[in-house]
Amino acid sequence: MAEEKEPTVIDEERALEVQRINKRLDMLDDRLDNIDSMVTAVAERVMNQPITINVVCPHCGQNMEIAIIGSQKPTR
Repeated sequence: MAEEKEPTVIDEERALEVQRINKRLDMLDDRLDNIDSMVTAVAERVMNQPITINVVCPHCGQNMEIAIIGSQKPTR
């Protein structure tokens, strides 16, 4: 009888593991959607006006400035 109970316990553990994997995949999908939205917003802004990004190097602490200018002419 003990042998009959073990497969159901293993099946339940696998089902829980599959649920966890599905939840993690959904979270990853949401994060990728958020990143896509941010990149799209930045690209649209760059096409309309110049943008400057300031980044601090985590290793040396040096400030880096990245300037991006779009090629679309202003329509104003």
